[in-house]
Amino acid sequence: MAIDPHDTAHHGEAARPRESRRDPDVVRTGLQRWLTERVIDPVVGDVHIPESNGMSSETLLFDARWDGTDHRLVARVAPADSAIPVFPHYDLDAQARVMRAVAAATTIPVPHVHWTESDTAVLGAPFLVMSRIDGVVPPDVMPYNFGSWVTEATDDQRATLQDRTVDVLAQIHTVDPTTAGLASHPCAGDAIRAHVAAQRAYYEWTTRTGPRSPLIERAFTWLDTHVPDDPHPAVLCWGDARIGNIMFDDFEPAGVLDWELAATGAREMDLAWMIFLHRFFEDIAGLAGLEGLPGFLRRDEVADTYAQRTGHVPQHLDFHTCYAAVQHAIIMLRIATRAAHFGQSVVGSTSEQPDDPDAMIMHRTTLESMLDGTYWEALT
Repeated sequence: MAIDPHDTAHHGEAARPRESRRDPDVVRTGLQRWLTERVIDPVVGDVHIPESNGMSSETLLFDARWDGTDHRLVARVAPADSAIPVFPHYDLDAQARVMRAVAAATTIPVPHVHWTESDTAVLGAPFLVMSRIDGVVPPDVMPYNFGSWVTEATDDQRATLQDRTVDVLAQIHTVDPTTAGLASHPCAGDAIRAHVAAQRAYYEWTTRTGPRSPLIERAFTWLDTHVPDDPHPAVLCWGDARIGNIMFDDFEPAGVLDWELAATGAREMDLAWMIFLHRFFEDIAGLAGLEGLPGFLRRDEVADTYAQRTGHVPQHLDFHTCYAAVQHAIIMLRIATRAAHFGQSVVGSTSEQPDDPDAMIMHRTTLESMLDGTYWEALT
């Protein structure tokens, strides 16, 4: 089945409720009461619920004042089971530990985490409160390479954005995973195998309420036979390492966001995820007949810059980029299942799940060619 490259159901606009069901006044009252137990005489101002909210959790923006100081804050709220969550677990305490560890060990602009709350009585679900950061984000909908401030930038400005993003990854990888509360592994190879096993468990979880994918299952067989025996030390990986999770100010990172996929792994896992997510958008742009940004986030340039910054020459990028495509395929399959649940477009203009579940994976052809070993050849 052909997929309309302009159909954004696979990436952002669909697979979520159209609007928040939270009453801002009720949220404000709940936060006011909750803050009173933590600071002296707080005053919570207006609560703003963005029209475009996240697929994995809900974001609430609010202002508060205590100790004579104004605070611009963000609450990230875990999804309810009725929202058909993208992921099986939302450990906000774990996210907070990672963010605090990164903030303590690096100069990366991570939002300051004020509190986490596990009591669902306050907002109906666990939540995390952190500082709000100003900046602009490369958009997902429509993708930034379709036409955005990123495409309107000069080559030098995009080069700055790319290099500074690689710098962010290089700094993240200096953080001891154990200080972030993550598992310790003897080497990167062991961490990769553990990560693949966790992804397989995640895929099996999605099939409890959604379809099985022959392509994803074929991909896991491929992964099992191609996992590299990487002797390098395992590092802290951001997990969702992409420019769409960074707020920029004049092409410099102003805020590094979304740490829910942080894990122990190989450095290349982050590099390949960033490279693949750009390739994903580039392939969509090609289907739409758009020029895209072919000179941006190119694999060899990213790898060379990382090697210059760290002294570590990235290895096994074919494997890791394919693995990124597999992980993204599982997420997209889950998102498509959510879309069908909410009566939104799954493929083309239909809200019904297709007979072939692999048709719900927008980068199906890309993943197939990676498994066949022909993807990168076709780009040269």
